[in-house]
Amino acid sequence: MQRKLLKSKIQGLRITGKELYYEGSLQVDAALLEAAGIVPGEMVQVVNINNGERFETYVIPAGAGSGVCCLKGAAARLGEVGDQVIVMSMAYVDESELSRHRIVRVKVDENNRIVKEEADGK
Repeated sequence: MQRKLLKSKIQGLRITGKELYYEGSLQVDAALLEAAGIVPGEMVQVVNINNGERFETYVIPAGAGSGVCCLKGAAARLGEVGDQVIVMSMAYVDESELSRHRIVRVKVDENNRIVKEEADGK
């Protein structure tokens, strides 16, 4: 049996832009994606702390170090520039691997710069 678990998350990410007329996705600074172990095209769940919206989409990279977090397509209606979001990725883990599973947490400041990275089993 496999269980769907939180693999990683980027906390405190601020929305820096919106582009409604786009195919749809979430564009995020490539350095943040790499730190969280999230690859381009990976499905993620996004939680908007400011308005409670929750949605699933895929990520596309923005330039490393750019601090970009841009809602694209229909997702652009689910947040405003300056809103704080959490981006979470999931993984299916075999029961035999549960004890080795570690959650990667990447915390960012108000400019979407990494302030803390950690991996633990909590």
